[in-house]
Amino acid sequence: MTDVVDSDELLRRLQRARACARDEERSWRDRRDALRPTDPGEAGEAAVRVLAYEAVVRVLDEILTPGRHAVK
Repeated sequence: MTDVVDSDELLRRLQRARACARDEERSWRDRRDALRPTDPGEAGEAAVRVLAYEAVVRVLDEILTPGRHAVK
């Protein structure tokens, strides 16, 4: 099923997606930090997920606020 949405709704959806990705990034970062002393393997998995969510946030930031971040 295909929904037709206006630009305001699309913007709201993108903003919610960015907020969700930031929350997930924080959650995985906290988990990584908690696991480092006791389970380095799981901490490594959490670190990979942190990087993935950082990338998602960076892409959504660029879509929502073009040019805000310097290109590396």
